[in-house]
Amino acid sequence: MGLTDIAKMLADGTKDTLIMVLLSTLFGYIGGLPLGVLLSVTDENGLKPMPALYMVLDIIINITRSIPFLILLILIQPFTKAIVGKSYGTVATVVPLTVAAIPFIARMVESSVKEVDKGVVEAALSLGAKKFTVITKVLLAEARTSLLVGVTIAVGTILGYSAMAGIVGGGGLGDIAIRYGYYRYETEIMIVTVVVLVLLMQLLQWVGTLISKKLDRRRG
Repeated sequence: MGLTDIAKMLADGTKDTLIMVLLSTLFGYIGGLPLGVLLSVTDENGLKPMPALYMVLDIIINITRSIPFLILLILIQPFTKAIVGKSYGTVATVVPLTVAAIPFIARMVESSVKEVDKGVVEAALSLGAKKFTVITKVLLAEARTSLLVGVTIAVGTILGYSAMAGIVGGGGLGDIAIRYGYYRYETEIMIVTVVVLVLLMQLLQWVGTLISKKLDRRRG
């Protein structure tokens, strides 16, 4: 395989990896953000304590997070196939990545919201603010810095998961590393792929941190 072919393969793999990571992060927050808020609100010290609901959600999230991603990837293959029509490839990998991301993101959101000073919440309630308004205008607003940092952490974690998906033909850089570096013993391609993954991780972390700082400064 020539250098041009390798470069094209790595470029395509990087593109597929970015698609998987960004889509999974988006869908992960669509599911994880409201779930995390619900966890913080229904906690015994939350805005609207609901011990039974919190316990059920807590157990489900703990069980999901306890399953190693590779096992989860294989476990939900029928579910993945039912949604996208196949259980391998870039698009299909978004499904298990999202399933893995939602509970992880929910925990980060829960932790961020719980860090908000209770005095601020009590002040808003004493002024007659409705609970939904307190959630959207106080809890999420006050926790924005921590939430924005959490996005960067989530992206990095999901990138790591996406590389593991290569073992079952998940596409992207992980698939290239497994297919060429492991099965075909082409060590050079394996090393280059790892370097690209590391650089991609650093780039995403840098961009995420930069955006987080700018958004936080703009809203501060």
